[in-house]
Amino acid sequence: MLLSQIRTEAGGVEAVAREGTEAFVIAGVASIYELAMECAARGEDIATRVNALGFGRAVDIERAHRKNRMLPPILHPDPAHLHLTGTGLTHLGSASTRDAMHAKANDEEVSLTDSMRMFNLGLEGGKPANGRPGVQPEWFYKGNGDALVAPGGALVSPPFAEDAGEEPEIAGIYVIGPDGTPFRIGFALANEFSDHVMEKRNYLYLAHSKLRPASIGPEIRVGPMPDDIRGTSRIRRGDKIVFEAPFLSGEANMSHAIANLEYHHFKYGLFRRPGDVHVHMFGTATLSFAQGITTRAGDVFEIDAPEFGLPLTNPLQIETPPARDAALRVVAL
Repeated sequence: MLLSQIRTEAGGVEAVAREGTEAFVIAGVASIYELAMECAARGEDIATRVNALGFGRAVDIERAHRKNRMLPPILHPDPAHLHLTGTGLTHLGSASTRDAMHAKANDEEVSLTDSMRMFNLGLEGGKPANGRPGVQPEWFYKGNGDALVAPGGALVSPPFAEDAGEEPEIAGIYVIGPDGTPFRIGFALANEFSDHVMEKRNYLYLAHSKLRPASIGPEIRVGPMPDDIRGTSRIRRGDKIVFEAPFLSGEANMSHAIANLEYHHFKYGLFRRPGDVHVHMFGTATLSFAQGITTRAGDVFEIDAPEFGLPLTNPLQIETPPARDAALRVVAL
């Protein structure tokens, strides 16, 4: 089952479900968030609840997609209670990309970069077989609901950015139940938009490089994550494709188990606040930046994997720098 949210012609919001090509409005709920919180409170799985609620009118979801009326498939009424986070160095092949970015600029012999050490820790202990928590991954924070961009919406790079690059990923989508239990709704395509030039300049700038918008969807796949996901990442520039490469995900292509990544995120009590939404991105090994691509304003990122429904597309916008006399100032009280 695939879940999504669309903006109606009249400006309202409808929660939509589909299996196959036929999509319908879900009866009796105003949003996917409302549906998920209802399921968390009742202890009922999403698919069962959707089928029990029944369906309203049919939706031409492909038309809504073409018309840019798709919303993020999960939102929170208060954006401050939606958390965008992620993990890196979780995929087989991701180490070589990151290692090249973080290697010393000179030709000194170095045994291992911190990136390679972190990756090796995941290879050795990211998939424990005994059900116990494994080694913790690299973790980062991207922002709150204000940084979440709708499918088709522009990913805006700030004027101080040094790069504006895509990261094709799979994200887990969660709500926190009334008793503080995390509930997974499902998984969605994600563009974990980042500044790779800033990150390459110094690994300690990683936190800065991740404070950028991100986009997910258009649809949430309900149920377990497929073990072997094979998608495509593209950059379109006008009528040309300037970058196209496969991206792999799913545990068959990862050094960490999804359960291990979830454990090390939700082990922190501040991430188990009842009612909150979490969008947690699981990493990638595919970057156009690693192949020498420099993006431009107007480029369109496209991430596609058939199991996740409609492709995720977002144009790149570069924010205009402020005038010198409009620089940010802190005012003392």
